[in-house]
Amino acid sequence: MHVRVGRCALLAVFVLGFWHDGSATELAVDLPPGLQTPEAAMPGPEFDVEQATQAYLGLLSPEQRERSNEYFEGGYWLQLWGFLYGLAVLLAILALHWSARMRDWAERVTSRRWLQTALYALIFTPLVWLLSLPLAWYTGFAREHAYGLSNHTFGGWLWDEFKGMLMVTVLAAIAIVSIYAFIRRARASWWAWATGFMFAFLLFVILITPVFLNPIFNTYQPLDDGPVRSAVLSLARANEIPADNVMWFDASKQTKRISANVAGLFGTTRVSLNDNLLERTSLPEIKAMMGHEMGHYVLNHLLQGAVFFTLLFGLGFLILDRVFEIARRRLGERFGIRECADPAGLPLALAIMSAFLFLATPLINRYIYSGEHAADLYGLNAAREPHGFATVAMRLGAYRKLEPSPLEEFLFYDHPSGRRRVEMSMRWLKENQALISSAASSQAFGSRVDTAAGTQ
Repeated sequence: MHVRVGRCALLAVFVLGFWHDGSATELAVDLPPGLQTPEAAMPGPEFDVEQATQAYLGLLSPEQRERSNEYFEGGYWLQLWGFLYGLAVLLAILALHWSARMRDWAERVTSRRWLQTALYALIFTPLVWLLSLPLAWYTGFAREHAYGLSNHTFGGWLWDEFKGMLMVTVLAAIAIVSIYAFIRRARASWWAWATGFMFAFLLFVILITPVFLNPIFNTYQPLDDGPVRSAVLSLARANEIPADNVMWFDASKQTKRISANVAGLFGTTRVSLNDNLLERTSLPEIKAMMGHEMGHYVLNHLLQGAVFFTLLFGLGFLILDRVFEIARRRLGERFGIRECADPAGLPLALAIMSAFLFLATPLINRYIYSGEHAADLYGLNAAREPHGFATVAMRLGAYRKLEPSPLEEFLFYDHPSGRRRVEMSMRWLKENQALISSAASSQAFGSRVDTAAGTQ
């Protein structure tokens, strides 16, 4: 039965995908290529932070602002619908007894408990993926095309989704087998052991992501010699980042968004820029964005994030330990769940954990927000490109609401708003006008010296 349902979900996505594939509308959502510097934002004795900020905000037309607001505000509702849809999928797997049947099949195949759990996980994850595919198609393909943010063909999108599912299936199987082993052996203290495991697991994922996971979706190549490579490597050396190469990847086959990252730990560190950033922006913008990403690395946000999410999962596991047994006593017989260590109870456990994480979303957003704000400040001081940073903020404003209310920003934003970032850049510029003027004078003097040397 569950195979037929999965096939129906996949068929529906295929029909919708190919119907929508040729109906994407091209929308002018981004700024023109190159650095955008409004006249009111130029340094001078009468420089005003608010006027400069408003000048930058005015770079997007009212239509672009309205479209950006609509897209971002729709994302608020998608968080709710995504949670409810996922909850419905998990409860359906329980109510239709698919979970108990997968457990029974695994028990017929082998008598080893850990292998039974592994076989269950290897079926469970693709099943959830299939049932969740319609919503994933809407959020990741149809909606992105409707707002002019995607370059993906339907076939390319589905292939990426399939590869992602295979990757998640392997990683999830490792995590599920390990946690259920703790439940069987540690009993009452399983949640503490599972918390420690999550820290090691998160570090492992961070370690392998730049080398093994990212190349699953994109082709990474060394960036050719030139001003961009030289500037990025210089910035990396100045900030003691152990990277001696710069990579670029072909994100334009999937999206119109600009991005860059400094990823990896313990010798796997890699500095990467996507081709949209290289082709549509200026060197000051690239330096500003790389300064931000290097800030994450230098400020140890990767390790701090691993610690934060480990503690969050630890709290979630502790709550799960208390709530699951209560739910199992009431629903276990109906759903065929024998005990806490029974993998057939995984959908129920995930439903409880997903509810906990959904309620914790504002806390998660606040934590990420604080790191992004710190990286913004670090990037401004490292790259010293306030106009580049402000222009990047406005490019991101094509799909991020620029001026949310304070409550809106507190609840839903995991990055500072575009207005806040532009204002931060202009405030930095106001306080460092002498520094910027000195750098410009040095460049001009260097140019004159080079010219004079060339005529001798």
